[in-house]
Amino acid sequence: MACALTAALCGAVPSHAQYYELASQLPSLISPALSGSMRYKGYADAGFTGGFTDNKANFMSFSTSQGFQYSDWFFMGAGIGVDVTFRNNDLRTDIPEERRNYHTTSTGVMMPVFTDFRFILGGPQAAANFFIDLKIGATFLLGNNYMEFSNGYLTNNANFYLKPSLGVRIPVNSKNPRQAINLGLTYQLITSNNNLTWYGGNTLTLNSIGATVGFEW
Repeated sequence: MACALTAALCGAVPSHAQYYELASQLPSLISPALSGSMRYKGYADAGFTGGFTDNKANFMSFSTSQGFQYSDWFFMGAGIGVDVTFRNNDLRTDIPEERRNYHTTSTGVMMPVFTDFRFILGGPQAAANFFIDLKIGATFLLGNNYMEFSNGYLTNNANFYLKPSLGVRIPVNSKNPRQAINLGLTYQLITSNNNLTWYGGNTLTLNSIGATVGFEW
């Protein structure tokens, strides 16, 4: 399911035309950064994703991204978030008690830190358009308690964080088309080899899929 969603997100970009436009506009994307004339833009997002596969966790997410609108169709910035995480699967009963030697919790708080890329597909900002958003970075489980799953522990070390979304941008202010509501479908991947697993290796992966709602200005 994760692969299918990621493929759908990638396939939503008009291939030849979009790549040609990106290549031809690279000088105009870089020039505003050097001249100091870039347009500031901010996003605030909230969402919920439900876990699937072996290690299931649900996430209630809140994040903000701050950056610059390099062109009508491309935004890049940096962001930070808070993910309230709920374990959503039964624990294994065949693990010896001596291996469960960590303080654990079934509910935790994670903090993602990421670079945010957003592509607007369609016409001018004053009209409704589709968008593709891609957040890439790292996320950390806060506190001293680990989260126990079927295959091991999620620790408070750094985890790779990937969150692609596909949705619709709807302007809400005719006098200021930069203000809009964003509704999207999203997939979230958290994985690393910094965790603790029961039998060999340290890689623990959390997959989840859900929806987001956001506001941009």
